[in-house]
Amino acid sequence: MLPRFLAEFAPSGFEALVVDDNSPDGTGAWAEARAGELPWLHVLRREGKEGLGAAYRAGFAWCLARPYGAIGQMDCDLSHPVEALTRMRAALEAGADLVLGSRFMRGGRTVGWPWWRKAQSHAAILPARLLLRMPVSDLTGGLKLWRADALRRIEVESTISQGYVFQIETTLRAFRADLRVAQIPFVFREREVGESKMSLAIKREGIEVVLRLRRDPWRPS
Repeated sequence: MLPRFLAEFAPSGFEALVVDDNSPDGTGAWAEARAGELPWLHVLRREGKEGLGAAYRAGFAWCLARPYGAIGQMDCDLSHPVEALTRMRAALEAGADLVLGSRFMRGGRTVGWPWWRKAQSHAAILPARLLLRMPVSDLTGGLKLWRADALRRIEVESTISQGYVFQIETTLRAFRADLRVAQIPFVFREREVGESKMSLAIKREGIEVVLRLRRDPWRPS
């Protein structure tokens, strides 16, 4: 991923932050070694695994403490194409506060997933869309580009989700804060190395949090 990022964006002022929760495969140490050579690469290492949501909150806090105007989020296993950031940046410059990468709108698709994985994903998205009334085709996707002020507006540090439902919660807050949300299609490719961290506990949390968010009166301060 990093060579692609370097070729595509580092020359134009983009920087990258790797958030590592003490990965047993040595990701944190490897990234720190590269960061010593690459001034645009930063690493945030955390001692324990507290969940996806906690890692995102820590990463966003690190970015919001610095003078970045836009903050993106993406997986680092090449399932999210670095090149998609070009179109996402254009949408942000055209006026959006949040740009969502979508696997499920026209022009987007998934590659390398069996039918049951696609069915499982749609089974998670459709009820959440109906219950929370959000006109978004890919609620659980993790490819996003935010204006920094938009993250401050949704008070991202106070979100409650730990698993993948974090993606739903932050997008819902964007709508409740009347932010301008845009979608762009992209091709999602299944990772070639590593395993999904989806578990029964994460699925259970997703259901519980969506029901809680439906009742949640949160509005921006």
